[in-house]
Amino acid sequence: MNIKLLQNFLHLCESHSFTYTSKAMHLSPSALSRQIQKLEDDVGHPLFIRDNRSVELTSAAKQLIPVAMNICAEWTSYKANSNVVNNALKGQLKLFCSVTASYSHLPKLLNDFKVNYPHIDIKLSTGDPAQAIDKIESSEVDIAISAIPEKISSKLAFEIISEIPLSVIAPVGNNQFIGEINKQNTNWGSLPFILPESGTARNRANQWFKEQKIKPTIYAQVSGHEAIVSMVALGCGIGIAPDVVINNSPVKDKVQRLNTAPITPFKLGLCCKKSKLNDSVIQALWQVAENIFI
Repeated sequence: MNIKLLQNFLHLCESHSFTYTSKAMHLSPSALSRQIQKLEDDVGHPLFIRDNRSVELTSAAKQLIPVAMNICAEWTSYKANSNVVNNALKGQLKLFCSVTASYSHLPKLLNDFKVNYPHIDIKLSTGDPAQAIDKIESSEVDIAISAIPEKISSKLAFEIISEIPLSVIAPVGNNQFIGEINKQNTNWGSLPFILPESGTARNRANQWFKEQKIKPTIYAQVSGHEAIVSMVALGCGIGIAPDVVINNSPVKDKVQRLNTAPITPFKLGLCCKKSKLNDSVIQALWQVAENIFI
């Protein structure tokens, strides 16, 4: 039986969406539909009940899931073992992180990894850190550097690599906010805030507003954290951003950290599906991370 077909079947069982699974597995919806039809022909029973909005599993699909998971796990184990040739681990690793993490945490990790495993092909993509867990769950990437959420899915594994503080920042020098900022009792609700659109940093900002009884005026919500520092430097408003982003920003000299009540930091870690922890390539990177980030 085709392993890729079974992997697509398992993903569809989780997503309940042909559109979502076809995008995640790099197939057209029609190609995915043909694959599922072939699997249904092989099984001899319909596996999904389709309508315009959702996909529901039949009893045959539910019975097939543990069989498919076992076959895929055995195949992954075999491939992992077969990749170790002449004591040299070989394979490919798809990795996702933010732009900032690509030069704040990734270099040391990959430097040590490449020294020990020079035959591993790294496929790196960067973007909004709020997307990291979604990319893991959709199998777009194998490992991501991600903020560790308050509620962790039982299907995910994390390895903590850092704790990330956050700060409230404002433009330096004379600006339209300087008068209010320098008051003993700053009226934070009157200042325009630039915030992450989503993700753990946004949750921490919302928590801080609640703790300080601030009803914020939101000037902008942005994807990714790097743009927050740039917009604050340009004088667009007051921002809340992770310190690691501020410290590595090319415009860090044009912003200042404000003396405010502390914002609860978040933990940063490597993230992958627990089902992939037996993969020898992922195990290798995980071990390197454990040795570096103690």
